[in-house]
Amino acid sequence: MTIKTLAASAAALALLSGPALAEVDFSGKTIEWVIPFSETGGSAKWANFFAPLLSQELPGNPTVVVKFMPGAGSTKGANWFQEQEHKDGTMLFGSSGSTQFPYLLDDPRVRYDYNDWIPVMATGTGGVAYLNPEDGAKFDGSANGLQDVDLIFGSQGATGLDLVPLLAWKLLGMNVEPVFGIKGRGDGRLMFERGEATIDYQTSSGYLSGAADLVAAGTAVPMMSWGALDEDGNIVRDPTFPDMPSFKEVCAATDGCETEGVAWEAWKAFFISGYPSQKIAFLPKGSPQDVIDTYVAAFEAVRARPDFAEISSNEVGEYPMFVGEGAAKATKEATTVTPEAKAYVIDWLKDSYGVTIK
Repeated sequence: MTIKTLAASAAALALLSGPALAEVDFSGKTIEWVIPFSETGGSAKWANFFAPLLSQELPGNPTVVVKFMPGAGSTKGANWFQEQEHKDGTMLFGSSGSTQFPYLLDDPRVRYDYNDWIPVMATGTGGVAYLNPEDGAKFDGSANGLQDVDLIFGSQGATGLDLVPLLAWKLLGMNVEPVFGIKGRGDGRLMFERGEATIDYQTSSGYLSGAADLVAAGTAVPMMSWGALDEDGNIVRDPTFPDMPSFKEVCAATDGCETEGVAWEAWKAFFISGYPSQKIAFLPKGSPQDVIDTYVAAFEAVRARPDFAEISSNEVGEYPMFVGEGAAKATKEATTVTPEAKAYVIDWLKDSYGVTIK
């Protein structure tokens, strides 16, 4: 199935059938929501937030359990999910930017195909970079005072979601040495807390649940958010962090950083792929239409809760939630980049980290 046919078939997701929904009953069952990261990161926070809400809205109110399967920057879990097929509607998979980027870059570890998966819900997110107090004191809205500082960053890998901050720091002329191999962004935060890393970033949910406490305690200094997209596709301040400059603002204020040209467009392309449509919930291939419709209706009911805007803002940030056909569109956006952006990033990965994409 191609992306085009995926989007076309997903249009049917919005056409919910009352009789079909009535036939699906998860009473007494357990839904396993598989997350290909550790239990300490933003994807864990995201799934654990939605799991009890989904349980309340699925027919029969099944228990929804979040199961973690970290490894190889999330490709281990994604490759496993690729081999799964529908059995009884009791399996979900949660993808993230760190799963999408290796797919976009033709990473040889990838044996999964997004065209085979059935998206039922997607949400965007943001990200915040922060520094230790000593180096944070050198940040004045630009990175000029940080260009001669050697910084250390705990990373899951250069071809995953960490690509966005690593490339951002390069464009700012900063010297950031990644220590590769951590299993989740929460592990990167722990490295920062122990003083083993001097710069870190978290997606919005991870920042709100952990790193914000470090800032409040004075042991971390926020630098910038990656930003958000407005309706015209322009990068603006993240609505979850309106008092924090976006990367575009910091870049514009920093000597040598340009907000146009091939490097900027490559960063923006992967930012769009990795953040505005970052986290996606999938059913496995072969899932029947009545099960798909049931999940779409349940997530739609979650989104329609009168308290959803408030509770989601506090837990995962102020970002749109897409359901059914909207989730299929978000999936297409998250798994598509231009050949020019892809070529630039592949060359940069090879030159900077010796990563060769074959």
